[in-house]
Parts: sequence; structure tokens; C-alpha cells
Amino acid sequence: MEENRLNTNPLSFHLKAEDFLPADASEKKELVVMRESVSYWKDGFTRLLKKKLAMTALAFIVFVLFFAFVFPSFYPYRYEQQIRGSEDLRPFEYSQEEQAKIDGGESVAPHYLGTDSLGRDMMIRIMMGTRISLLVGLIASFIILIIGSVYGAISGYFGGRTDMIMMRIVDIIYTVPDILVIILLMVTLKEPLKILFEKNEFLSKLGVIGPGLIAIFITFSLLYWVGMARIIRGQVMMIKEQEFVTAARALGASSSRIITKHLLPNCIGTIIVTTTLQIPSAIFTESFLSFLGLGVSAPMPSLGSLAADAISGITSYTYRLIAPAVVISIIILAFNLLGDGLRDVFDPKLKK
Repeated sequence: MEENRLNTNPLSFHLKAEDFLPADASEKKELVVMRESVSYWKDGFTRLLKKKLAMTALAFIVFVLFFAFVFPSFYPYRYEQQIRGSEDLRPFEYSQEEQAKIDGGESVAPHYLGTDSLGRDMMIRIMMGTRISLLVGLIASFIILIIGSVYGAISGYFGGRTDMIMMRIVDIIYTVPDILVIILLMVTLKEPLKILFEKNEFLSKLGVIGPGLIAIFITFSLLYWVGMARIIRGQVMMIKEQEFVTAARALGASSSRIITKHLLPNCIGTIIVTTTLQIPSAIFTESFLSFLGLGVSAPMPSLGSLAADAISGITSYTYRLIAPAVVISIIILAFNLLGDGLRDVFDPKLKK
């Protein structure tokens, strides 16, 4: 009687023979609590797909890329084409010659945003200006990524006196007024590069990559990598103390291999986020320089130069200023929202 009472007591620690029977399929299924194993990138992109604002921004960026790089190939006008008699047309307005062709049964493509004072179609010029701004943002950010990540990784890995000297150089560059230096560099570099492009046959065939853009890239590579370098330095200083780096040293791996194969790959999330947020900054700076007349050379348009050209006729042709300004705003906003989404996804401190 006492034995039955112990067996039925829920607080009893006595084991029963039934406890040692193999578990059936339903019991095994109840014990499986682990989720499916996923890679770092798959997990990151799965989380990104749930960010509606970031995905909307990505959709806008894809559309802008098509608008800048694909649509001009099918557009009936060229950005440098001057159509006589079609000066200062308003949106969907035709010149007398074009109207006569239409009356005669010919098909004439409309000017969706009108034309400028030289008879050039504004829509195709905004497309090409968007292409220039995107090229500057993407290429300049890539240059900043390479210089800043390598510089910051070397400084953070070696530490000590090397880190002190390298970071003091960064501090000096930070104290320099960047806008003043940019203007001085643009003015200094533009003419020598223009002469170089005129004398070199290969450089003259590069098309949109002219002396103005090369000067912008050089300027960005000299000044704007310091922020990336500081961020990567901080990441490397934390990662280099972990066990896998110690194991790599014990196995005889060189410093360059540890930096390129172990440290930088583990900073890839931070690098992606920082680069994405650097693109709108580069686009805005290029537009500002072009607005001042220090960007690309005519007849190649830029969103900044288009806005500058529209200032003189702002009261009569306000849409000429609004159109490039809206495109700049959409591009910068979309990249910022995408960068915020990527930061939420790839920054381990923000993961829940």
C-alpha cells in the first residue's frame, strides 16, 4: 500500500520502469525546439525583407537605376541634342516645326518636361544627371570603402604607436574644413585633368567619366575616408582579441592574412551599412559642387548643374528647378532609409 502511494505521488523522486521506455515519434517531435540552421547572410536578408520601409526604399533605388541607365537608351532624344526652334518649351509643348510634322501625320516624341533655353530636352538631361550623381555616389563610396577599411584595419590591428600615429593623421584631416579643401582641389585639379584627357586618346573615350568626375573622385579619396577608418578601427580592436584570431596567430598566419581573411570579413556588416550611408553623402556633395559650377563639364548635365541653370528662370520655369531637386531628394532619402534598415539587420547590438 505504501509502495503504491509513493508511485502515485507527483512529488516523489522514485523512478518507474515506464520512464526508461524509448520515446515514440510524437514525444520526439515535442522535444525538438531548435529552429532550422541558417547562414548569416540568409538570416540578414530574411530580416531585411520584413523591413517594409527599407524594401520600399530599395524598390525606389532600383527604379532610379533603370531611370538613369536603361531608359536613356530608348529615349528619342540625346542629352546634348539642340533642337532649333524648340527653345524654352513647356511640358508636352511642341515647336512650330514639330507641330507641322504632327499635322502632316508624322510621329514626334513629346518633351515630357519641356526644353531648356538651348532647345535640349529636359527629361533626358535629368536622366543623365541622375546617372552622373549615382556614378559619383557609388564609385566614390567604393574608393572610400577600400581606403578607409584598409587604413582602419591596420591601425586597429597593430595598435600602440602605429595606431597613435595613424589616428593623429585622421584627427588632422578631420580638423580641415572639407568644403574649402574640396573647392581648392577641384579648382586646382580640373584644368590639368582636362588637358590630360584632351591629349590622351584612351581617356577621351571614357564618355561620362571626364576630368570633372575624376577630380571629384580624387577629392573624395583624399578627405572622406576618415569616418570609415575610425569605424573599422573600433570594430577590429574588439574582434582581434577573440579566440579565432589568437588561433590564427598560433598557426603562424601573417598579419596581412589575419587582416584580410579574419578581421575584415567579420566587419562586413558594418562595412555594408557605412558604405550605404556614405552614398547619399557623396551624391549631395557632388550636387553641391555642380551647383557651384565645379562639377562635371558641359554639355554633360548633373542634377546640381541643372538646378543651377534653373535659378535664372525660376519665376517663369519653376519646374526646371523642382524636377532635379525632387530626384536628388528621392535618391538621398531612399539610400538613407535603406542604410537604416541594413543597420537594424546587420548590427548585432540591435538584434533582438
